[in-house]
Amino acid sequence: MSYFDTIYADALLPHRAIPVYMYLKDRSGSTGSCWPGVKTIARDLNLSRSTVKRALTDLEQRGYLAKLPRYRPNGSNTSNLYTLL
Repeated sequence: MSYFDTIYADALLPHRAIPVYMYLKDRSGSTGSCWPGVKTIARDLNLSRSTVKRALTDLEQRGYLAKLPRYRPNGSNTSNLYTLL
């Protein structure tokens, strides 16, 4: 059984979330974690930044990923850490 079977069968998950989930899955490796920026995801998938943000929120709310903010040593934001669940 493919790890995509569950996400494809989830009727409440908007279609925009599926390519974002596959993108994160492809980059997560064996740990299930990755940290691409929203701008990078949007560019690579040819989506707008706001669509990517909405898709990430959809995935987080439906329990497909956990998002952890990350910070630089000076306290400024950097890309989030995404862990696929």
